[in-house]
Amino acid sequence: MNIQTLDQSPQNHRGGQVSHLLLASGQFGSENLAVTWVEGEPGSEQAVHSHDGREQVYVVVQGRGAMRVGDEVEEVVAGTMILVPPGTDHSIRNVGEEKLIYVSATSPPFAMQEGNTNWTAQAGR
Repeated sequence: MNIQTLDQSPQNHRGGQVSHLLLASGQFGSENLAVTWVEGEPGSEQAVHSHDGREQVYVVVQGRGAMRVGDEVEEVVAGTMILVPPGTDHSIRNVGEEKLIYVSATSPPFAMQEGNTNWTAQAGR
């Protein structure tokens, strides 16, 4: 069985949000998926970005956010899934008073290249 915990996952800190890379390209033999667990304090905001040739879903686990996909902005809450088409600008901002937590899955996966300073390995990894 292949298992990865948040404590074992590389982290990326951006816009007041912390991403934990639970499944990276090639990890456990996975070829078509990357999965991150993201936590953001109230007011935190992910920068607008896109992924050429990659589709992505966000699933909100806790909190309340404003999700931007292309020119649309919608409020999202726990239990909401958002599909981001390939190459589409998107971002999410915590608009609530509690921590925003969401899971993101990207296919095909983005590469976490050796030496990439955006991701830092955790102790015991």
